[in-house]
Amino acid sequence: MIKLLNAIGEYFMLLGKSIKKPQKMSVFFKLLMREINDLGVNSFGLVLFTSTFVGAVVAIQMYNNFSASSFPIPLTFIGYATKVVLILEFAPTIISVILAGKVGSYIASSIGTMRVTEQIDALDIMGVNSPNFLILPKIVASVIFNPLLIAISIVFGIYGGYLAGKATGNWSDADYITGIQMYMPTYFIWYAFLKTIVFAFIIATVPAYFGYTVKGGSLDVGRASTQAVVWTIVSIIMANLLLTQMFLS
Repeated sequence: MIKLLNAIGEYFMLLGKSIKKPQKMSVFFKLLMREINDLGVNSFGLVLFTSTFVGAVVAIQMYNNFSASSFPIPLTFIGYATKVVLILEFAPTIISVILAGKVGSYIASSIGTMRVTEQIDALDIMGVNSPNFLILPKIVASVIFNPLLIAISIVFGIYGGYLAGKATGNWSDADYITGIQMYMPTYFIWYAFLKTIVFAFIIATVPAYFGYTVKGGSLDVGRASTQAVVWTIVSIIMANLLLTQMFLS
């Protein structure tokens, strides 16, 4: 327990050093563009593939549940239910968990490698705020780009449900599209993107902490990357519970 509290304290102290005005905005902007490419653009393919199949599975599950119901439920509700489930939970949470594995391991291993090869020590000796230099561009890139990835995930998830209907013939295109167009509270969308921003911050900072504080050699970097992914996913799940309780209860 004491070790956990000590780690939490170190994490917030590292955040305090990271979230400061960059020493050179031109350098920060170049690093930000690189991180947007590494953390965001390179994740497009994985997000599109996963979202399409998740949307198809959700739509099929909705059809099976509605068909098994003792009450007659119109097929138009398949599109509506698929849309709501994807927006509220599957797109922001599942995609963020997937990004925690892909992006989190990259962040932890890249910063950890710099730590064990003493590159971070060299930055500190030169008077550079190394947490700000290394971590802040990752935070900003994730917070800016992850909502775009989730928006694309929602669109392709809904499209995946449409493709599932075309493939199985269980519901018509008109029914599915009518369901998508049914009214949904606007705050559902705001809630989804609020969760995404919180998750993006977690995905950028938790692995950065494990990478920055790693000690030892290359094997320890690998262990730190594994720990970073595990604790990032745990943090996302806990934050998801808290946000759901706060905004939807």
